[in-house]
Amino acid sequence: MNNRTLKTTVAAIALVTAGGQAAHALDEITVAYFLEWPMPFEYAKVKGTYEEEMGVKINWRSFDTGTAMSAAMASGDVHISVSQGVPPFVVATSAGQDLQAVDVAVSYAENDNCVVRTDLEIDKDNAGELAGKKVAVPIGTAAHYGFLKQMEHFGVDTASMEIVDMAPPDGAAAFAQGSLDMVCGWGGALRRMKEHGNVLLTGAEKEELGILVFDVTSAPAAFAAENGDLLAKFLKVTADANAMWADEANHAEMLPVIAADAGMDEAATAETMATFVFPTVEEQLSAKWLGGGAQSFMKGVADVFVAAGSIDAALDSYDGAVNTDGLTAASGM
Repeated sequence: MNNRTLKTTVAAIALVTAGGQAAHALDEITVAYFLEWPMPFEYAKVKGTYEEEMGVKINWRSFDTGTAMSAAMASGDVHISVSQGVPPFVVATSAGQDLQAVDVAVSYAENDNCVVRTDLEIDKDNAGELAGKKVAVPIGTAAHYGFLKQMEHFGVDTASMEIVDMAPPDGAAAFAQGSLDMVCGWGGALRRMKEHGNVLLTGAEKEELGILVFDVTSAPAAFAAENGDLLAKFLKVTADANAMWADEANHAEMLPVIAADAGMDEAATAETMATFVFPTVEEQLSAKWLGGGAQSFMKGVADVFVAAGSIDAALDSYDGAVNTDGLTAASGM
């Protein structure tokens, strides 16, 4: 397995982290997010609610992968990342980057998966035939973790496979051209992948194997510590947007706005968001999520990456990588 790209990213993060990042009172921040990844926060984003409630100018910057988000936060270019996958978050923190998960952005077992080319006629009953095949995976992401766990489940030695590190949009394009046997990704790219292949396991089947798929909102620890009130307001606006979306009566108003901001049509947006779960603040603070469950899951992800040779070592505990102060404050606003 070629992990050159992942380890180069980890090394770069470690170097930047070693130099430290000074946080201070800000009148302008940059927030990272994904296109083709529709979420309720985008309604508040477009309406200007974040800036109104926080009293700062926000520069919204789109990314292709969570690993790129980590690098941008390490360099100080990004202050908050919305919906960063747990695996890239774990890769960064394991490398020494002082990031913290400040909320559970979304849970989406059905919207992150790997797809096998149709003409191979490979499914869960003969998945062993994937040995030796060429697969594109965005290394260090939730899709990468899911790929490793699925191959482990099916007894496929990933060392026998030709693994190429590709962002989901690029992987989907290469898959459509027939140059890949299998490809992994999420969101709009995953929908395009499915036009040319089939998944091995459904979201429910993956969850039965303990392959959870969720994203966090993350931020550098220094930013969270020195801008706690600002972060709490950000999380409050996000939680309010999630609560608004939870009432289907608001979908007609919110859907067109979210779709346009995500760069998608309304039908695809509705289809995608139907597979998403947005936990409430109370749920996020429970033992299932940031009250302990997420930390344990992060440790499991790290151990899998160590075993696969993707990262050098895991932290003893990921308790310090979770900060619930902002959510707790938001719940009282």
